Amino acid sequence: MQSVAGYSEETVRAHSAARNEPAWMLEFRLEAWRQFEAMPWPKPTDEAWRRTRLTGFDLKNFKPLAVPSGAVKKEELSILLQEELNEMDSAASMIFEDSGLRNSIFHGQLRASGVIFADLQSAVNSHEELVRKYFMTEAVKPDQNKFTALHAALWDTGSFVYVPANGRVTLPLHVILNQRSDGVGGYHHTLVVTEEGAEVTVVDDLLGAKDGLQVSVVELIIGASAVVRYMNLQDFDHSAWNFLTGRAVLSRDADLRWIQVSWGSRLTKAFLDVDLRGAGGHAELLGIYFPIGNQHIDHQTLQIHRAPHCFSDLLFNGALKDKSRSVYMGIIQVHKGAQKTDAYQRNGNLILDPSARADSIPGLEIEADDVRCTHAATAAQVEEEYVFYLMARGLSRPQAERMIVQGFFQAVLDRVPVASVVHKLERVIERKIGG
Repeated sequence: MQSVAGYSEETVRAHSAARNEPAWMLEFRLEAWRQFEAMPWPKPTDEAWRRTRLTGFDLKNFKPLAVPSGAVKKEELSILLQEELNEMDSAASMIFEDSGLRNSIFHGQLRASGVIFADLQSAVNSHEELVRKYFMTEAVKPDQNKFTALHAALWDTGSFVYVPANGRVTLPLHVILNQRSDGVGGYHHTLVVTEEGAEVTVVDDLLGAKDGLQVSVVELIIGASAVVRYMNLQDFDHSAWNFLTGRAVLSRDADLRWIQVSWGSRLTKAFLDVDLRGAGGHAELLGIYFPIGNQHIDHQTLQIHRAPHCFSDLLFNGALKDKSRSVYMGIIQVHKGAQKTDAYQRNGNLILDPSARADSIPGLEIEADDVRCTHAATAAQVEEEYVFYLMARGLSRPQAERMIVQGFFQAVLDRVPVASVVHKLERVIERKIGG
């Protein structure tokens, strides 16, 4: 395969050299680049891409990498980023702009507990053994798809979270990515590793990327009896192309709640997996999306039950306006040895304009014979009966419709574990409803 203009092995080598990376990371990147070149681009005949076409997407339209800005003090950050920081009561925060770390704020709790919360680029050197063990080796691998290979070759920003056995971080760890430069590729990585009995909450805030590309990867590796709460809040510019691949790997009795929010982008294609490998695991995968205009949002989920006595619950709710489109495709996969599996999957869609469209394809693949698995999908417009009921009690039609939409999302919002995130999501829903 011919290299895309601006993207080449030389680009990968120069990127690694500029960051003074160890030899193993350069070799990792180069092997990923070879995999990227060898893999075909998704085709409309591929099952995962039948309803999401890459019409208008061309890698050569994006500069491969942004030039990182230098570190700044908190008071020197833009008003937008200061607001993002101030509204979150966090144990620690990091801000990335383009391909570099701009600011980090740490509090005493992390230093006292032995928790590692570092930008991934620094962790490659300062925590080399841990990063090398877990980075794209156990959860998401470079050859998973075309975009993960590109990400592995060119990843730039990222956070590394490590919580030792029985360590506990009571407040969220907050990461903000502001892809500030226009027309540039970004490759953000989240790597969370928790040992036995640990507990942590991580929030990713993703902004910017005007006329740009973001190819991100999320890896959550959860030890026995550990508790992880992860929130991915995507609010990119509506001109951005966004490709996300994420997987959580759960050990025995691990507990996960993953909140996936898709507000922005021109097109989003997200592959989200929970992989229950140890008995007694508990996973919740919750999603909110609200495309407007011509936005296209596509989530593809996989709930993998490999071990017995595990529970998974998926709830994705989306509202659609104007000529937007959403796609949801999900599979509950139960392996032969995963007896006593209890798994649910539900996708609800609220169509606010007749020109909007929602496709929902839930599915089951069950090889065990003692399980309880259910799935459901709905698509409906706002019921006139509900509107009439609320208007009869003094609300205007816009107020009534707004209340119905907010109520539709409440089933997910009630399960978001961070109050400041709930308030932020409520404000965005209000913004979307108002156009």
